[in-house]
Amino acid sequence: MKKTVAALLLGMTLILAGCGSNSHVAGNINGLWSATLSSTGPSSFAFMTQLTVNADGSLGTNNFNLTVNGGPCTFPTTTENGTFMITGNFNGQVSGKFHYVIMSTGVEVNTLTLDGIVSAGQISGTWSVSGATANCTGTGTFTMNPVLVPAAR
Repeated sequence: MKKTVAALLLGMTLILAGCGSNSHVAGNINGLWSATLSSTGPSSFAFMTQLTVNADGSLGTNNFNLTVNGGPCTFPTTTENGTFMITGNFNGQVSGKFHYVIMSTGVEVNTLTLDGIVSAGQISGTWSVSGATANCTGTGTFTMNPVLVPAAR
């Protein structure tokens, strides 16, 4: 009897240990992200932002910093909003649909829109820009990667 109980306890321990601590992590895309937006036209962009996924799937952003590389589009001040719809969470690696809109504020409103997917720890897809500034149009592809914060010593 003691051997049966010991074998049963050992088996349960092995089964539970196999679950791992990461299998129940609530994966998300919260954190600091760096984006590179490429195109065949005159405009390309880069930005860095702190993303937070809210309970309703909307995106909160902080510390947004946009760089415009050539082209006529201007974004002197911006507002940002978006959505993230999670479709999977495998060992803390999430996947899903990503939508992000960056709008300039002021007299000439320009809009930069990103639509993509989250997969394998990065966000990628297509972007488009249009607006009130003359010739502010364009399309291209983008890639966003998490910025790893150095470990505290």
